[in-house]
Amino acid sequence: MISLFNASAITLLSTLLVWYTSFNVGRARHKYKIQAPAVTGNKVFERIYRVQMNTLESFVIFIPSLWLYAIYMSDKGAGIAGLLWIVGRIWYAESYEKDAKKRGPGFLISMLTTMGLWLGAIYGMVLCY
Repeated sequence: MISLFNASAITLLSTLLVWYTSFNVGRARHKYKIQAPAVTGNKVFERIYRVQMNTLESFVIFIPSLWLYAIYMSDKGAGIAGLLWIVGRIWYAESYEKDAKKRGPGFLISMLTTMGLWLGAIYGMVLCY
């Protein structure tokens, strides 16, 4: 049985989330008639676009932190933290699309999760080697 509590499963799930944000921008471009390469012109579109960009920015730091934590500390711990990151990113995306001022809690969950993975990876690397 495949567990959601490991770095491999979280990598696949988080990649789906990144794809979803990309497709969401494409849908929003069509709905709000924003022609590429423009990224402005409608406030809702701009928020949806920012969700995608911020998720990509976060993803680039999250994935190596997830895997280094899994290698040096715990694959299951990485999986649990990864699920928290995904929940935080979904919360962030849904909140930001509705009202930019309400994006904070989801952003904080994903940022703190990534920071914990990163710091845990450093701790594991120093202690193990």
